Amino acid sequence: MTDTLRIAAVQAAPAYFDKATSLDTALRWIETAAKDKPGLIAFGEAWLPGYPFFIDSPLSDVWWEAAAALLENGIRVGGPETDALCQAAKRAKSDLVIGINELDPQTEGTLYCTLLFISRDGEIPNRHRKIKPTHHERSVWGDGDAKGLKPVQRDWGRLSGLNCWEHNAVLPGYTLMAQGVDVHVAAWPGREPETVPEQPVWARQLLLSRAFASQAGAWVVCSAGLRMKDHVPDRFQPLYEFDHNGGSAIIDPRGEIVAGPLIGEEGVLVVDADLELARKCKMASDPAGHYSRPDLFRLEVDGKEVYPGDRG
Repeated sequence: MTDTLRIAAVQAAPAYFDKATSLDTALRWIETAAKDKPGLIAFGEAWLPGYPFFIDSPLSDVWWEAAAALLENGIRVGGPETDALCQAAKRAKSDLVIGINELDPQTEGTLYCTLLFISRDGEIPNRHRKIKPTHHERSVWGDGDAKGLKPVQRDWGRLSGLNCWEHNAVLPGYTLMAQGVDVHVAAWPGREPETVPEQPVWARQLLLSRAFASQAGAWVVCSAGLRMKDHVPDRFQPLYEFDHNGGSAIIDPRGEIVAGPLIGEEGVLVVDADLELARKCKMASDPAGHYSRPDLFRLEVDGKEVYPGDRG
């Protein structure tokens, strides 16, 4: 255990529907972030090769072309793209968390919204598939499993992560808190309107990230994606509905924003996280420890890996 961890949140636009160019972009941003010598670098949800923004558009021939292009650019865990990310983390001497559109290795016809955990040694200690895609996301992503719903033990403490509205589902977050969390990556596609009354019902990334920090007594990296209109390839412009304008932030264990939010631009947020503060906050409220009632409440988690073909 250490008392300080330097955290870097990367907010940048990938090359949508182009995993090769997106990978090159990710590698450049990892190299840029590494100049500040962080112990952890985090990217947004489904960052490689981009969040499926087209899901909110009406079905059309172009919609199906976009869906097929996303599948064609799916990422295999253990494939060349993840191997390159592992080497980048090793060169940066930093743990890395990044969202990917993971290609199912069995059917090759299903994608998962996966959060990939890579150690500074260049290994993959964990991957977490979004348990239940949100709303229209169910048209492009399959249901995940709870195999990766566990914190990763690092030399500085325990690291966890969830995708987007898994923070609104309550039980996934509690499952992680019950295992002990010091730093948590809250990965989002990136939409944080600057005026609260204009927020659609699902745009709650800062509110939910701050709530997780306070409940868990943990540092939270609210790592958001970025997709403005000019980031959309020409042939998919008819599917453009609104911007994903970022909103990345770093939040302390009291739920206070200490860096960001970064709106509408690329960049890296860097904070030296005081892990002793996390321990102080846990002494005030440990929701699965001294601030719980195990005699009244129990949570059972099925941690086996699930493939579409297993569902009969």
